[in-house]
Amino acid sequence: MRIPPAKLKDLEPGGPPPVVRNVVDLEESRTLRSVAYVERQLPSGGLPAYLAARKTGARSFILWGDENRGGVVATVVTLSARDGVATYQVLGAGGEVIGTVVREKALRGRGIRTRWTVTQPGLPEAVGYKGRIFWWLVCWPLSPLLPFLFLGALFNNGDIPRAPRRIRWRAGGRLLLDYRPFRERLELSAPELDWRLGAALVALLHSYDGWLRTPWDARKV
Repeated sequence: MRIPPAKLKDLEPGGPPPVVRNVVDLEESRTLRSVAYVERQLPSGGLPAYLAARKTGARSFILWGDENRGGVVATVVTLSARDGVATYQVLGAGGEVIGTVVREKALRGRGIRTRWTVTQPGLPEAVGYKGRIFWWLVCWPLSPLLPFLFLGALFNNGDIPRAPRRIRWRAGGRLLLDYRPFRERLELSAPELDWRLGAALVALLHSYDGWLRTPWDARKV
């Protein structure tokens, strides 16, 4: 997902930016093409209401077919967000269910790592954990700020900014999805996976970027 910095023209008040600038690219057979342009779907209370709701884990996105908002590819809605667990549903242009994504915060969910569960109708549930245990064991002892990072995780959606971030989703031992954050790339290892679900998952993952940069959907423009 390409998330360019805001331009001066996007800072002008009075409505949404003229074009959607957050882009999800799809690579097939070494050919790269833009498939979705991601934008927040603001509630009736506008941006302040959205930013307040996202603190609980709520998210609401539209994936457009082009930068001029031509045609809806998919939407992401929040089914529930409480007690460290957020459930999102990805819907197609006609309202059909493409898939469901559940995020459980580290230290508050079912383990010490953030857990992501992805389900597509007709396919087994795929479960992935943020970071490999090995790299967590390497990262934690080397950090002089470890106590502060643990404390900060409680107020930052369970994320530690210097922690390992790679996520691999498996179902029955089979690798279905592989998120490589340093390359900002999500690999769909199973051909039966809907690329729209993958695009929505990328947008959700980037909405949980740590302290080192502001998540794209938390911007004030």
